[in-house]
Amino acid sequence: EKGLETLIFSNMTAFGWIAGDPKDFDRDYAVDLVQLSAFLQQTQEAVASELVLGSDNPERRKVLARLQAEISSRGVIDVLRHGVKHGKHELTLFYGTPSPGNDRTAALFRANRFSVTRQLRYSRDETRRALDLCLFINGLPVATFELKNSLTKQTVADAVEQYGRDRDPRELLFKFGRCIVHFAMDDQQVKMCTELKGK
Repeated sequence: EKGLETLIFSNMTAFGWIAGDPKDFDRDYAVDLVQLSAFLQQTQEAVASELVLGSDNPERRKVLARLQAEISSRGVIDVLRHGVKHGKHELTLFYGTPSPGNDRTAALFRANRFSVTRQLRYSRDETRRALDLCLFINGLPVATFELKNSLTKQTVADAVEQYGRDRDPRELLFKFGRCIVHFAMDDQQVKMCTELKGK
């Protein structure tokens, strides 16, 4: 599966995706803090400075708790589309495709940070457990991947079983609405689901 993981990762980064670092993932809030902070700093500098996302402090924890609550109640798609209100601040978390000739929105769209992270240690309890790949938009996880390789006699069915057996849907990353989709795949076949429910 490492070969398939490397192939997907290297193709995505060659296409312009940012290589994420698993150490940047905050397990308590299920966000890539470096990517989220960089996006806000580049697109909403005044807000980012006031919210002090660069260092651990009470204000940052309040912002992340608010973001987590909004994703839990509205889902990540709605949060990406409509942003989050935190106190006096309106946080935009994604800039959509610009209309032709609109240079300002084109620049904002280019500021979106699409990242892919390998071997993401997602669990607060079982820190040894890791996903093969996770995709993020501006630091918010949107897709997870479990990969298998038929050369090692494992198939997509083994990846599906791994999601059912080892990926606890009560973990923050796997709660419904947190990620858009979960992919199980081998070198021949891909399966997906939008909600994990254990076995």
